[in-house]
Amino acid sequence: MQLQYTDLGSMPYQEAWDFQQSKMDKIIELRKNGDYAQNDFCGWFLAVEHPHVYTLGKSGDEENMLLNYIQLQAANAEFIKTNRGGDITYHGPGQMVGYPIIDLDKSGLTVRRYIEKMEDAIIETLKEYGIKSSRMEGATGVWLDAETKGKARKICAIGVRVSKFITMHGFAFNINTDLNYFNHINPCGFTDKGVTSMEKELGQKQDLKAVYLKVYENFKKVYGFTE
Repeated sequence: MQLQYTDLGSMPYQEAWDFQQSKMDKIIELRKNGDYAQNDFCGWFLAVEHPHVYTLGKSGDEENMLLNYIQLQAANAEFIKTNRGGDITYHGPGQMVGYPIIDLDKSGLTVRRYIEKMEDAIIETLKEYGIKSSRMEGATGVWLDAETKGKARKICAIGVRVSKFITMHGFAFNINTDLNYFNHINPCGFTDKGVTSMEKELGQKQDLKAVYLKVYENFKKVYGFTE
């Protein structure tokens, strides 16, 4: 199966959301073509960095947003309700946000397997940098010290939407992220777990674009996609 990589650079959240929707609509349109089922194309992998924004999933609780409107303005941040799964999270500079737009029906993936493989791609990437990570029972995303009380911290959040077996939204991977912005929310609804970044764990800033490409290569590998 073929996946196309697109680096969107820095883009406001709503603009990226609209772009994702246009790609989802494109797949729906392609399905009407008889040749589509016979070729290898199954979607896009979009990589983007957002200006400061807090997003709330459709099942999230607004009380997990700890800032009021005036405080948001002071923090130079937006607050947007979205249609992905999950609760509240933060996106901002230094963070890799990945939006795979994939035809699950064509790729033969279930939603659960799709999310598990997404976690695997991040875990494999972190392993290349000497960072041990894992899943956490009962919680999506990628964690460090997941089973150690008082030390568990999330390095990658996941929230997806699937419509007509096509995915959108995806993951937010903290690379050089300013973690202070997470102090203004209960990340993903948790009040007893922390967040971290590659920069914090390794003690120095990372080459953002190099990490992007490693994530993409591992994403293709775990899913069995080609470019």
